Amino acid sequence: MVTLEQAKLIANNENLDLIEISPNAAPPVVKLMDYGKYKYQAQKKLAEAKKKQVVIDVKEIKFRPNIEKHDLEVKVNHIVKFLEHGDKVKLLMQFRGREMAHKEIGMGKFSEIMKLVIEKTGALIEADPKLMGNRVIAMVAPGKKK
Repeated sequence: MVTLEQAKLIANNENLDLIEISPNAAPPVVKLMDYGKYKYQAQKKLAEAKKKQVVIDVKEIKFRPNIEKHDLEVKVNHIVKFLEHGDKVKLLMQFRGREMAHKEIGMGKFSEIMKLVIEKTGALIEADPKLMGNRVIAMVAPGKKK
């Protein structure tokens, strides 16, 4: 047990800071430390944790039911690239005009696209295809790393 004046003297002699740990205790608990160094190390830890953090974006790819083969291949290749980068992909098929009368054709095309994406990447279906008004929406997430 050291008095406050003695603790201040010790801190001054050793060029350290006197930090109050528990002010409500009787007697108050204090600690000797280099506070500037402590703050610097805490800041470094925070920066290191932030550097290791992974940000996952959600990319969106739109399709139409009458998409041509080459256009489909290009869009699937974009999806593969996004998934390999670690981003999630939102697949969206838009119906317009007369396409609304034949949604089953579009749904068949959409399931074909989903199979193609899963086959190429081993991706996980995060949200199954849902029909919302004039569009079908599904979410695909990257699969497990090899």
